[in-house]
Amino acid sequence: MKLALLGIVINVFLASIKLLSGYFGHSYALIADGIESTLDIAGSFIIWGGLKLAAKPADADHPYGHGKAEPMAAIIVAFGVLVAAVGLAAQSVYQILQPRPAPAPFTLIVLIVIVIIKETLYRIVMWQGNKMQSTAIKTDALHHRSDAITSIAAFIGISIALIKGTGWEAADNWAALFACALIAYNGLRLIKPAIYEIMDTAPPKNFENRVREAAQSVEGVANVEQCRIRKMGLEFYVDLHVWVDGRMSVLEGHNIAHSVKDAVRDSNPAIADVLVHIEPH
Repeated sequence: MKLALLGIVINVFLASIKLLSGYFGHSYALIADGIESTLDIAGSFIIWGGLKLAAKPADADHPYGHGKAEPMAAIIVAFGVLVAAVGLAAQSVYQILQPRPAPAPFTLIVLIVIVIIKETLYRIVMWQGNKMQSTAIKTDALHHRSDAITSIAAFIGISIALIKGTGWEAADNWAALFACALIAYNGLRLIKPAIYEIMDTAPPKNFENRVREAAQSVEGVANVEQCRIRKMGLEFYVDLHVWVDGRMSVLEGHNIAHSVKDAVRDSNPAIADVLVHIEPH
């Protein structure tokens, strides 16, 4: 949540710089970049709200907690990115057809600074997203990378317009159009893992294998017959069917089930709960 708020503060500053530089420097690519940063501010607010709601504990109406708020926030932000890409692309095509002056050289310096800041922010936020296995945080990180890419595209377009001179002023707008395609591609990339999480798609196979190994290590477990795992926000819930000696008492089976639960939770701190079903072997 602190990273999301940091992203909001930085995006407010950068969006202002981009829009002002684009307006006074006659660069639509930079203006498009500034509009995208403005949308990033809204996106970061949504991510922040989703994380805040997902962190709420379970209650009577939400016995599994509020974790689904996190991928839902990611989906809303991803759709916003796609809509922005279409709108900016339409405006870029319109600008290409209009006569206009060449962009100002100082806009290149502005873009270099922006790329450095955004790429640094992307690496910090993505590291935290991977560490916490958070779809929303990684979505926010890809937002920053998308911003860096659009700034690079704008830099290239403005450079071409300045080097080639008269007749090449539209290179800036073509760069903006290319940036829109990259923004749309990133929007599709953002939405895919979030939808998978909403649909309770199984985690990677190596995650399941580690759960099975932890359960199998408990004394008295003959085999792990079934293993189902789903992600809820930043946490995972596991359902297991394990084989035990069919002649043992209910109490002994109960104790083994608790040992399996403890072993699986100890194997990964992100696992919030484990439901163990005992099968006679």
